[in-house]
Amino acid sequence: MNYSKKIVVGSLGVAALTLALAGPAHADASKPGTHIKTIAGLASSLEAAGVVLYGKGGATSAVMGDSVAAQNGQVVFHVPITSSKNTVKHVGSTLVLFNTTTNKQVELRNPVVDLSSGTVRAAVGVGPVTTVFTITNAKTLKPVVKKDASTGIRTSMYDGVELSLAPGIAAAVVDGLGLPVGSLADGSKFATATVTLQLAS
Repeated sequence: MNYSKKIVVGSLGVAALTLALAGPAHADASKPGTHIKTIAGLASSLEAAGVVLYGKGGATSAVMGDSVAAQNGQVVFHVPITSSKNTVKHVGSTLVLFNTTTNKQVELRNPVVDLSSGTVRAAVGVGPVTTVFTITNAKTLKPVVKKDASTGIRTSMYDGVELSLAPGIAAAVVDGLGLPVGSLADGSKFATATVTLQLAS
């Protein structure tokens, strides 16, 4: 594998594209949930490498920019909360990584964002729940408290949450997708996110 292609594949978790929606995101970041936006410019690179990432089972997604192939195109996932206590649980939502060349996929099921521990945990395929992303700036995040005038619901919003692949996940993804060994590194940046928690009235 040449160096440039290795960089593209090594950025696997950073960009995503959706197979169904191609318009602006309709997610409302003020509602409880997690709003994930991939880093600009990598969606087209991943498309060229044949690797796609999409949401199913409750996660909505949309492509930002002119198209998936746009140089600075971004992909947005809005993962609504279906169950929550002290952390943000996305029960029934799955992020799917699919290699169109090998026809293999890896699923990250029911992701749970825990801001206090700085982690995102999910079941990898049929395997156990494990840490899949680390929140690299967890210690510096500051919440913004808002109240919806029409519903009276108070929320605490954390913006600019930085997600990177957790230790050990890169190898699991590479193996599951049938990619060359070493083509994805632990700590690869995934995206930025906005995490919104509902507060007690």
